Amino acid sequence: MKILITGNTGYIGPVVINQLHDAYPDVEIIGLDMGYFAHCLTGAETLPESRLNVQYFMDIRHVDSTLLQGVDAIIHLCAISNDPMGNAYEDVTTDINHRSSVKLAQLAKEAGVRKFVFASSCSVYGFSEDGPRCEGDELNPLTAYARSKINTEKDIESLASDDFVVTSLRFATACGMSERLRLDLVLNDFVAGAVASKEITILSDGTPWRPLIHIEDMARAMEWGVGREASNGGAFLAINAGSDQWNYQVRELADAVADQVPGVQVSVNKDAQPDKRSYQVDFSLYRKLAPDHQPRVDLVAAITGLREGLEKMCFKDANFRNSSYMRLKVLTHLRETGLLNEALEWQV
Repeated sequence: MKILITGNTGYIGPVVINQLHDAYPDVEIIGLDMGYFAHCLTGAETLPESRLNVQYFMDIRHVDSTLLQGVDAIIHLCAISNDPMGNAYEDVTTDINHRSSVKLAQLAKEAGVRKFVFASSCSVYGFSEDGPRCEGDELNPLTAYARSKINTEKDIESLASDDFVVTSLRFATACGMSERLRLDLVLNDFVAGAVASKEITILSDGTPWRPLIHIEDMARAMEWGVGREASNGGAFLAINAGSDQWNYQVRELADAVADQVPGVQVSVNKDAQPDKRSYQVDFSLYRKLAPDHQPRVDLVAAITGLREGLEKMCFKDANFRNSSYMRLKVLTHLRETGLLNEALEWQV
């Protein structure tokens, strides 16, 4: 089997590579990435891409069908990957996350690729006070990032067939230790604050709901998508990927971290504007269709893994929110040094 992973030199890619090798010992894996964050290694003993057969450094906006010949499945991670980056680069987010994703799916179908796994997001639900959101519920994307995900889902649905099975995984918010760690994610942020300064600062009032998923469980879901047949959920399937037990309010997450890291103080921004991104998610369909690929990592294990990983790195940066652990900061630096233009294209 030959699998192409786009966006593989980011936070999640190294974990997906490991999962695919475990599931398919003879797999041939190809990576394709712009390389914005390839240098952001954290505690890696080897270069994660050494576990690939081929690595292409290429703009997803300029991919052609020659790279897809002989590919059996695509895992499409490539994206401007959070709300701050999406807000700062809204047009680029639309171009990369939406238009280029649809083009890639079209090229893949024409090239004979049989499985297309798209990393979507539960952020498409936006804000809801009416209980956990199911796949058929009304969507309320509040940001450029969320809009790009749902627009891609809508446009690739028509491409699906028994010979081109499309799985759109609406992931909960990612967390967990990685060989390219991000700290612009809620649980990762809290653990970093606890380890670096014994302080957790909640930027909101702590009440918004967030569903979470560990990146190892995200990788398991993607492996399931690669193996899924149209008989299990349909030729096109948009599905919430996560666990009902991982719906938490932000304050609960901070308190859970404080329980695992002694001596930590938790502060709440009482003057914060209401956070409009608040939603719980129902994962019962994923539980039904993917019983052998359910999340295995619980909250305590996720916190422990992050704490141990950061301590192994001798992490002490109390000012990490202004560091390269924040993906927007990396892009800003690359722009300021002239390495990227305003369209986030390399200037070489």
